[in-house]
Amino acid sequence: MTSATSRSDTNAGSTPDTASSGHSGPRPKPAPPAGTPVRVTGAQSLVRALEAVGVEVVFGIPGGTILPAYDPLLDSTKVRHVLVRHEQGAGHAATGYAQATGKVGVCMATSGPGATNLVTPLADAHMDSVPLVAVTGQQSRALIGTDAFQEADICGITMPITKHNFLVTDPADIPRAIAEAFHLASTGRPGPVLVDIPKDVLQETTSFAWPPDMNLPGYRPTLRPHGKQVREAARLIRDSRRPVLYVGGGVLKAKASEHLRELAELTGIPVVTTLMARGAFPDSHPQHLGMPGMHGSVAAVAAMQRADLLLALGARFDDRVTGRLDSFAPDATVVHADIDPAEISKNRKADVPIVGDCAEIITELIAAVKAEVADTDEPDLSAWWTQLDSWRGTFPAGYEWPSDGTLSPQYVIERIGDIAGPDAVYAAGVGQHQMWAAQFIKYEKPATWINSGGLGTMGFAVPAAMGAQFGRPGTPVWAIDGDGCFQMTNQELATCAIEGAPIKVAVINNGNLGMVRQWQNLFYSERYSNTDLGTHKHRIPDFALLAEALGCAGLRCETKDGVDDVVRRAMEINDRPVVIDFVVGKDAQVWPMVAAGTGNDEIMAARGIRPLFDDDEVAP
Repeated sequence: MTSATSRSDTNAGSTPDTASSGHSGPRPKPAPPAGTPVRVTGAQSLVRALEAVGVEVVFGIPGGTILPAYDPLLDSTKVRHVLVRHEQGAGHAATGYAQATGKVGVCMATSGPGATNLVTPLADAHMDSVPLVAVTGQQSRALIGTDAFQEADICGITMPITKHNFLVTDPADIPRAIAEAFHLASTGRPGPVLVDIPKDVLQETTSFAWPPDMNLPGYRPTLRPHGKQVREAARLIRDSRRPVLYVGGGVLKAKASEHLRELAELTGIPVVTTLMARGAFPDSHPQHLGMPGMHGSVAAVAAMQRADLLLALGARFDDRVTGRLDSFAPDATVVHADIDPAEISKNRKADVPIVGDCAEIITELIAAVKAEVADTDEPDLSAWWTQLDSWRGTFPAGYEWPSDGTLSPQYVIERIGDIAGPDAVYAAGVGQHQMWAAQFIKYEKPATWINSGGLGTMGFAVPAAMGAQFGRPGTPVWAIDGDGCFQMTNQELATCAIEGAPIKVAVINNGNLGMVRQWQNLFYSERYSNTDLGTHKHRIPDFALLAEALGCAGLRCETKDGVDDVVRRAMEINDRPVVIDFVVGKDAQVWPMVAAGTGNDEIMAARGIRPLFDDDEVAP
């Protein structure tokens, strides 16, 4: 890379040079060669470094301590700044951008409350392994530790929820800190990195040269797996009769979807994709059993429970997938492949641990499986598939229409998916609508499903969809939101309207905190304590009018016959964001369900209906 120079620096100090030019008049000096230091402020150094690492968009809000950085940012022709309405929106937008593009998302905030408002997005990105860099201002060095105005120890606060963080105390270190931050965020197991820079460091004069020398002793992510472990996994595949490919978000992070498909088709093994891995394997593929876990498909949950071999690829055996660990997949030998060695055997003991990048692992596993079966018959999985197809046929995905004639939320989401299609990007909030979006929209391609999986952050959908829209401006982006989630961050629609991000927002308005109400219905004797939001009873707020006030098109739909028309109208509006208030029934529930604290054998296909997984049904 070459060092970035501003227009003012290019001509700085130029003098007349008539001897070599053959004519009079000043002649600009040529740009310095790569690596040659130039004198700049710390703030200019920061902006140049962001340009040099390829940043396209920064989501943020200026304030006192970060203000020096905003001055040279105004002159940048490479970095676009998007002025959000809340720092939480900046963080989630950076996450949506990163998830939709595979690039590092960037957000910026001032010190104190600006920085602490990024804590939730940083924790969210940490849980879901999202490459993110947050740049925060800090009080001047002499004031650190004095409880100065808008001072907060953001490095200390975020230490448990970032992959790494930096407090830059010397302006000369800014290029290196930025280079290291982006390297850390995007390599190994991706994650958020915070760079905290005091105001006086941004104001000091320093030198800028690019690229800097990075100094990250001990940071050497393992990409290539150990050959012996891969061969052992291949041997287990050859010998298994009830294998399952348990696919997590690490496959998407490694851009290994095509590799996964090749492995699945080579071996004939069924595939389950977690909430964070939707789109890693096509829903339409006959080997796909769906999503496992608390609200996964019966076939996916049952397959994992009765498997004799689990091949976990970029997954972490989290509690929403396993249910009670002591009863999870009791007969399965476990091959656990992940780029983060800390995940191996953390929750479930791995019989064959493989550390490495999923793309590398799957590539080598394909070769090893081919070698294993070269001189033998391929494993006969016909009895296993007979059982799997029986479960799929007995417990298909579905829903019942509300008995009171209200609109079905599942139908709404299903139709959005059918009309917008598999090329659109879908971002969801958290709760019932998130699960229905995971269940009833068909995901065929990577990077088309964005949600808050590990942290479960309400208010995620609108800003994440905004970030995704900036990352993929020509792609339809839908936010599937609930009326509870939507009221947390809908102010970012003003950002979308002003900055030109024409996202579509489907508010699944059931008048309640739906998932909490479902738990109250099932486990608290229908005592609905503080879950009625009033959006049905009082229409406060009126979401269509609120949308218009925020510069969007506001639509409403309350009947089945109106769903297709209103979705198509939304698809035709591309000069501003669109919000559709889908007024749906309040009593719809998410099925199947494994209640918290129970085992996956206790999955309920619907209220009072428990699938029976007979050992006699399973192939020996």
